[in-house]
Amino acid sequence: MSRIEKDFLGSIELSELELYGINTKRAFANFNVSGNRVDKDLIKALVMVKKACAIANYEVGLLDEKIKDAIVFACDEILAGKYDDQFIVDRFQGGAGTSTNMNVNEVIANIALIHIGKKPGEYDIVHPINHVNMSQSTNDVYPTALRIATIWNVRELSEECAELQKSLQRKEHEFEDVIKAGRTQLQDALPVTLGQEFGAYAQAISRDRWRLYKVEERLRVINLGATAVGTGVNASLKYIFKVIEILRNLTKIGLARSDYLMDATQNADVFVECSGLLKALAVNLSKIANDLRLLSSGPNTGLNEINLPAVQAGSSIMPGKVNPVIPELINTIAFQVMANDFAITLAAQAGQLELNAFLPLIAHNILESLKILKNGIKIFREQCIDGITANKEKCLEYAKKTPAIAATLIDKIGYDRAAEIAKKAIIENKQIIDVVKELNIMDEKEAQELLNPFEFIKFKE
Repeated sequence: MSRIEKDFLGSIELSELELYGINTKRAFANFNVSGNRVDKDLIKALVMVKKACAIANYEVGLLDEKIKDAIVFACDEILAGKYDDQFIVDRFQGGAGTSTNMNVNEVIANIALIHIGKKPGEYDIVHPINHVNMSQSTNDVYPTALRIATIWNVRELSEECAELQKSLQRKEHEFEDVIKAGRTQLQDALPVTLGQEFGAYAQAISRDRWRLYKVEERLRVINLGATAVGTGVNASLKYIFKVIEILRNLTKIGLARSDYLMDATQNADVFVECSGLLKALAVNLSKIANDLRLLSSGPNTGLNEINLPAVQAGSSIMPGKVNPVIPELINTIAFQVMANDFAITLAAQAGQLELNAFLPLIAHNILESLKILKNGIKIFREQCIDGITANKEKCLEYAKKTPAIAATLIDKIGYDRAAEIAKKAIIENKQIIDVVKELNIMDEKEAQELLNPFEFIKFKE
């Protein structure tokens, strides 16, 4: 059985299965561009905000208890995942998130109506705006929900970074005695250990983890109660303090009211900051992935210093070929995160006066970056890092061959003479120690001690 809903623009018919209303229906028609709906975490956060608002409005005497209970019931049903199919608005939309807010308002209202024995659309009893959206505006509800959804995902990503750091540190210790040639600008350099290289990776991820942990301080500051432009019209001070306390308890996040609501309503720089940290993480991950691809190149015509786990066949025509597809996945994710950061930057600076109309674009990009990084890091750790093995003999062979070992001769014979020896070793494809012996620069014992690649490994615990 269908129903007709009306607004000042006209009327629209909705089926009995459509628990959203006319605003959502119009938004679906206007913004159906990507086929991707609003992120579920953002919807969940919005519903939590609506639940907190209903309870706060009741406690300050603005909302009837029966209506409050019906709204809370509807919110709990949605949070339980029973109505995911009712949130149909596209992630790309105009209107600063109003369409998403109204989609949530209408679904909550109609579930509440059904719960109390009424029909969807009987808004004189439970109204999407008068009751569900009471004391609110999209302009304070949406940014608040986006901060909450971002915090949830930042915390999960931080945990994945911690696990990746542990995996890299395990490899640091596993490979602490694997001597290899260092390389600077892809040219032979002084020897290092494979463990030291992995330890450097772990340090980089440790910094990313710390940066993400610290950004939550800014994300916790919300503008709920600011309503339309940050002045709090239609929201009492008693309600504002009450609703944030309730929302803090519902989310288990230490949320705090902004001390300047207009600032938190119109400015989106906290999301730019967070996205910038995600970009920094993406840069580090991509660099690690690049290194692993290079170190594992071959097996017969590349460096072949490490072995990556073989996870799938690498070619439809070359038998036996295995490609570094997991590091390539990490590179791909990193590129997308960097692109998302640019979109967030453009959207944040395009805000005008009292509101940023492009928060839905910021929401889409920052939540996507968080999720693909979180999921990608888990795959990277489990299907690549944890299974890496070293070709110890090949590494040592390169370490002994690197002409950079001639650097140890500088104090004894000077830079110019050492450079000549290095050049001779390269031309004749010999080890430095062999050239030194041929030229009788020092006795064999002294040469062995001075030019042993193990002597170049410093800062090793």
